Amino acid sequence: MHEGCRARGVGRMECSWKTVLLLVCASLGVQYTAIHTLRDSLSGPCQGAYRCQIRHRDTRWRALCDDSLMPTASPQRHVLLFATTRSGSSFTGQLLNQHPGIFYVFEPLYHVQQAFTNSSSRLRRILDRRALLGAYRDLLLNLYTCDLHFMENYIRPEPQDHVTSSFFRRSSSHALCSSPVCPEGGDGTAPDPPDEAWCPKKCGALNLTLASMSCLSRGFVAIKTVRVPEVGDLRTLTEDPRLDLKIIHLVRDPRAILASRMMAFSDQFRAWKIWNATGRQPRYIDLSQITSTCKDMVASAERGLQRPAWLRGRYLLVRYEDLAFNPVGKASEIYRFIGLEMEDRVRTWIVKNTNSNVSSQSEWNYKFSTTRDSRATAESWRLRLGFDIMRTVQNLCNDTLALLGYKQVHSEAELRNLSHSLVGHRTFQPII
Repeated sequence: MHEGCRARGVGRMECSWKTVLLLVCASLGVQYTAIHTLRDSLSGPCQGAYRCQIRHRDTRWRALCDDSLMPTASPQRHVLLFATTRSGSSFTGQLLNQHPGIFYVFEPLYHVQQAFTNSSSRLRRILDRRALLGAYRDLLLNLYTCDLHFMENYIRPEPQDHVTSSFFRRSSSHALCSSPVCPEGGDGTAPDPPDEAWCPKKCGALNLTLASMSCLSRGFVAIKTVRVPEVGDLRTLTEDPRLDLKIIHLVRDPRAILASRMMAFSDQFRAWKIWNATGRQPRYIDLSQITSTCKDMVASAERGLQRPAWLRGRYLLVRYEDLAFNPVGKASEIYRFIGLEMEDRVRTWIVKNTNSNVSSQSEWNYKFSTTRDSRATAESWRLRLGFDIMRTVQNLCNDTLALLGYKQVHSEAELRNLSHSLVGHRTFQPII
């Protein structure tokens, strides 16, 4: 008997079944016939419907008997929502999350970032930007091939028996909160209003093996991230023959991004808030908190709009404001780009979540809420951001504003006049 099984007091037959199945599921070459052969030949929990449904007592593994978990017959397609913090990426990601054919994961690179951040100071000096980006790409590749076990290298505390209670923002993914990954989860729709704890409370800890098999059963895998600086850092993934990757590059007016960050991340942007309240710029202000964002945003947009061969047919630039002003139309464009029909349930979600003026006092709901009056909030930053800060950002990010079609203002009266939009007409066609 396997030593780990003996230590946990698990029977020989059940342990050998789980061990073999986990090894098969963890590999990148899981195939429909291989799973069927394994399932039918071993005297494990899926040997016959009666044994599966009645005798096997561990509900975490019972779902493996479900034929709906078998890999999709056609090749999977892959989508990356590439954005920066406070650019509307949570809302945009939910447009993809609503489709039952998409396996959507919210910010999995968080775990990599935390692992690097929490390493010793000596190790952090050794690990440079290139190493971090390499780890990001490595994890993305494994997730796109549905090997969620690879995340165990970064999740802390380390998962036990491929089960974890520490998966970042699991509640933001229908696939991770619905049957069969969560037998009690239904279709994975969050309660109204949502909160970060609803999914773990209802579903318990996340079984990464079930999540991997659920991933394999869907035609699309979509991932949202705000942690990759430039689109050029993704070139190796677009050229990887194992992937069929399309990149949705979401941008937003940097003045709006700063205003949103000041509200959502008060501690990190305390100096900016003091400046906004007093009208006096503190000496210790860190201008790189917005200049680095503009630099990365304009570099990525310029690269994408230059139509390099490795991005042709794989890159779409989307302004958040355009999505906010015309959510159904822009969402339809996004779905056409990735090659999937937008279902009615997606349209229903859009109507429900873009015509609400209800705001929650919950910090979680504020930071990551996807329910709002999208048209009214797209430029509401103009009523909150001080003119002096706004003018500074305009000067620092002039190239970004010009490239993406955002208008500059030259007086406080002009800034506060919401009847004149600062979003200029600009069309960004998919790179073909």
